[in-house]
Amino acid sequence: MTKTNHILSFLFAFSIFCSAQSQNNDTKLSLSDKKSTKSTILLYQNLYKTANKGILFGHQDDLAYGVNWKYEEGRSDIKDVVGDYPAIYGWDIAGLEKDNTKNIDGVPFDKMKQYIKEANERGGISTISWHFDNPATGKNAWDNTPNSLKTVLPGGENHKKFTTWLDKAATFFLSLKDKKGITIPILFRPFHELTGGWFWWGKGNCTPEEFKSLWKFTFEYLQKKGVHNLIYIYNTGGFKTEEEFLQNYPGANYADILSFDNYQNSDDKNGEKFVAETQNQFKIIDKIAKKQHKLIAFAETGYEAIPYDKWWTDTLMKAMGAYKISYVLVWRNHGWQEKEQKMHYYAPFKGQVSEKDFVQFYNLDNILFEKDAAKINLYKK
Repeated sequence: MTKTNHILSFLFAFSIFCSAQSQNNDTKLSLSDKKSTKSTILLYQNLYKTANKGILFGHQDDLAYGVNWKYEEGRSDIKDVVGDYPAIYGWDIAGLEKDNTKNIDGVPFDKMKQYIKEANERGGISTISWHFDNPATGKNAWDNTPNSLKTVLPGGENHKKFTTWLDKAATFFLSLKDKKGITIPILFRPFHELTGGWFWWGKGNCTPEEFKSLWKFTFEYLQKKGVHNLIYIYNTGGFKTEEEFLQNYPGANYADILSFDNYQNSDDKNGEKFVAETQNQFKIIDKIAKKQHKLIAFAETGYEAIPYDKWWTDTLMKAMGAYKISYVLVWRNHGWQEKEQKMHYYAPFKGQVSEKDFVQFYNLDNILFEKDAAKINLYKK
């Protein structure tokens, strides 16, 4: 499809014109892992520059399944609608710690590896989160039994267990290689939505210092295992102030991208609350990112079942505004949920009510998909 001019694109471009040159020449930009691979460094630098051109669009589990289909080679609900893949692919490695063959959403790890390699070959980027089980109780990530986190810190009764989990993650990350045998750069988002209390690593279930210790241990341990192809994403749920966002922050030397997750809920049908919250959150992290020379991202968002036919060009674009966002990712297209008796998806598919609006969203000059990413060549100078 041909990109068309759009007033939102013009406003976005105008708002960044004055600072684009200085952003591209930021000599203080560097990854937290000082032994990062060449391709990882180049990806990070190019993500920073690309934020001046537009926002890379992403979708969780995009290649694995969609509404009413699963594991069809080359298929994607996004591609069905616009003829192009997303630029960012989201994956989760929960289950790896238990030696499962499939992840938390039923995606076989061997297929996930193949999807990551295929996306990389086309110029796309993969980001990985980890809904790992509660190591203290053996229950899932949503078991928020207080004080579980401190049991995995050095000296804790589950520390050795946790290091074996990290060993498995390290093996997985190092197995992701392109056709030349070079490890593929990954945007790694551990301990996500940390300001929420619903995960065992979340707010109220550990102290800020305990969280920081776990983050730093994970960061340093993976590097000791030879993993240098990760770009680390610090990710929160909701927050209202800079202090709240930074409460568990391990420091500028331990993170590369600042991000948050925010969804529009069914009780906010016109999206006013969602837009206002998101704008405030971007205002806060943009200020921090400029001081620390970091990227920012909208790591998870969406509106379940997308009932509003102009959600993409109206609500989402308003929520993101003119901020230099590296990427935005919407959640997965699971389809029908038998237990909940409802549809669960966050991206359009053929015939979905927001399909036409998504095509317009795709055609905005400042929204970038995989073909755009391939032209930019994010892994090279």
